[in-house]
Amino acid sequence: MVGVTSALDAQNLYRFYHAGDDETLALRGVSLAVDSGELVAVTGPSGSGKSTLLACLAGLDEPDGGMVRVDGEQLSRRSEEARAAIRARSIGVLFQNTNLLDHLTVTENVRVARRLADDARAHGTVSELLEELGIGDRARARPSELSGGELARAGLAVAIANHPSVILADEPTGELDHARASSILALLRRRAEKGAAVIVVTHSDAVAAEADRVIALRDGQVTS
Repeated sequence: MVGVTSALDAQNLYRFYHAGDDETLALRGVSLAVDSGELVAVTGPSGSGKSTLLACLAGLDEPDGGMVRVDGEQLSRRSEEARAAIRARSIGVLFQNTNLLDHLTVTENVRVARRLADDARAHGTVSELLEELGIGDRARARPSELSGGELARAGLAVAIANHPSVILADEPTGELDHARASSILALLRRRAEKGAAVIVVTHSDAVAAEADRVIALRDGQVTS
């Protein structure tokens, strides 16, 4: 479902890394567009460019060529301050190693994300969000006190704190058992149904099977 109103649009992304005289081409002209309401899986072997792609889509890394737009707004070729502002209000990022601050409770982590965005889309209370994700009873817990499944849900709470139009998840089910993985995937699907464009980087065939589309990477290029 590619269209001119895609929530996320990336065109001809290139990313090079240099180590001495060696050059690694992490991305080689990758293009993709994801519409609101879609859940798209990005798959590929280790070293295929998945994590680099996710970082460029989030504005955490700058591509050496090409352009990323979110809700029609240019994300690439902007200052770090400008990219951070767009990310805070429009992009939710869920990392495999969590996106939580260790010294804060779950509630405090979500409140920080909402303050950074300073956006009217952050409607509803933090308690309501945590209840929706099934961790309302862990609101006062710190990350070190959470189980693997609770950590994944708390990280998702931070990622969706401001109802972003784009959600980027890096192996969100990688450390979870089948039941907990299915639960996180269902929560991401629910966000897509509410209008978000959801992109999941995964090695899991089960996750890919539940996506609306699969984008396969190999050697920094889209193969399907």
